[in-house]
Amino acid sequence: ASFPLLRLRSPLVTPLIFGLLVQAPCTQPSTITRPNFVLLLADDLGIGDVGCYGNDTIRTPNIDRLAKEGVKLTQHIAAAPLCTPSRAAFFTGRYPLRSGMDAVNDYRVIFWNAGSGGLPPNETTFAKILQHQGYTTGLIGKWHLGVNCESRNDHCHHPLKHGFDYFYGMPFTLISDCQPTETPEMDRAFRRKLWLSTQVIGLITLTAALGRLTGLISVHWKTLTCLAAFSLLFFISWFSSYGFVRYWNCIMMRNHEITEQPMVTDRTTFLILRESISFIERNKHKPFLLILSFLHSHTPLLTTEKFLGKSRHGLYGDNVEEMDWMVGQVLDAIDKEGLKDTTLVYFASDHGGWLERQEGKRQLGGWNGIYKGGKAMGGWEGGIRVPGIFRWPGVLPAGTVIDEPTSLMDIYPTVVHLAGGAVPQDRVIDGRDVLPLLRGAVAHSEHEFLFHYCGVHLHAVRWHQKDTGAIWKAHYVTPIFKPPGAGACYDRGFCPCFGEGVTHHEPPLLFELSQDPSEARPLSADTEPLFDTVIRRIGRAIEEHHRTLTPVPEQLSVSNVVWKPWLQPCCGTFPFCWCDKEGDN
Repeated sequence: ASFPLLRLRSPLVTPLIFGLLVQAPCTQPSTITRPNFVLLLADDLGIGDVGCYGNDTIRTPNIDRLAKEGVKLTQHIAAAPLCTPSRAAFFTGRYPLRSGMDAVNDYRVIFWNAGSGGLPPNETTFAKILQHQGYTTGLIGKWHLGVNCESRNDHCHHPLKHGFDYFYGMPFTLISDCQPTETPEMDRAFRRKLWLSTQVIGLITLTAALGRLTGLISVHWKTLTCLAAFSLLFFISWFSSYGFVRYWNCIMMRNHEITEQPMVTDRTTFLILRESISFIERNKHKPFLLILSFLHSHTPLLTTEKFLGKSRHGLYGDNVEEMDWMVGQVLDAIDKEGLKDTTLVYFASDHGGWLERQEGKRQLGGWNGIYKGGKAMGGWEGGIRVPGIFRWPGVLPAGTVIDEPTSLMDIYPTVVHLAGGAVPQDRVIDGRDVLPLLRGAVAHSEHEFLFHYCGVHLHAVRWHQKDTGAIWKAHYVTPIFKPPGAGACYDRGFCPCFGEGVTHHEPPLLFELSQDPSEARPLSADTEPLFDTVIRRIGRAIEEHHRTLTPVPEQLSVSNVVWKPWLQPCCGTFPFCWCDKEGDN
């Protein structure tokens, strides 16, 4: 009955339909919501390690393809220069000190699977919001945000308590201790001191015993017994944890079940890739969130034989090229299932490359391009400026480059908005929805100020002066590089946040990043007429920012990061923890 009416009105309907078709691309993003999300997060990858960010010797064709088909951000900033706090900010959209995930001490990351600190249960991750919106959510790879609180199996910090339906990977982080052939990495300097102390105490005990036996020293047998018992207890107290790092920290889990303890590193890459592709295949008919949190390119740089010796940058380059291949395999899986146009893909690194990570003449850490500093440095660009790429065909303009300040924290509101959810209103969310910026609907980022912390210590502040386009950055604290002029803290292995290893600046060092991205030429009141004005404005912004902070429990306090045997995840009967369920399968 409607057809005659349609024919009757065709002179009016035809232009109307034509007009709607012409306008379709403009209105598309407002009608296309609830895409799939595949978020790819590299570990310790420097911005200078990727082809589309200027590296012409390490081959990254798949990451480069993402940039060619999507939007590349050139000023994408991590909220912290280390794994645990940066990832806490990524998942919560909040500066890590708001959740207690930044440290007042030198223990700036989760140190043990058997620690009690971690992402607090009262934090709401974007995965949890997407879960409530009907998404199937999965995390494959690295977590490093804690496991237990009070008992071995309470799993209060576990991914499944933070909005993920499925988890496969490492609850901790990859470290050289996981590879039996590598030099131990974890707390290396502290372990040397413990060994030295053990040897000194043992030598004293042995000397006293020999003196007693030869009659040269008058020592009671009771005193000798106590001294020997103390020596043994001291050794056990630290060797029970540090002597078994590979068993305690290098484990793989599927959901709440331990599958490998210790992990079999030869097959880790294959298993993580297989799990990622399988997740996409299982959930292709419903909206899903997949976070592939790579173990690449963190030491010990697990690399399969297919890629060993193939790059021009040694083992590190081999590892990056293998990660790029994994990115390609995931993109191929998305294409194969016909999901390319309905999937938002994002690629980034959790922070900058680790300049000090060396073994002899081998450089095992990344390169941060023209930017000063690296991993663990709270203020310098090399520690916090990372690759950031978005691809969503038909919605985001291909081949676009955006030079506006953005943050890893922006993923939170952006993803939540696209999934049809709402960000929590009972807490400060520091991230901003970047979809309008990515689409070209707005010219500038919503971020006016970004605060750069090293632990809980504010080291620098960035001011995006939108009316002029200037990007000012004031450094209040900087690490002392050793050797002088070396560009990193090679004497320590990590740059500190406070104490004798840093310099406080009054007035602060000021740079204009749009003119001096390498932070090589500090400005002064003599060379920059706006110096005092800029410093005053940034000072007011710091005061306003501090008023938004509230005290929270410190998740990385010493009491929370130490090894607690009753919290140790164990496949078997503690302390005999061992299994290989992947090998059994």
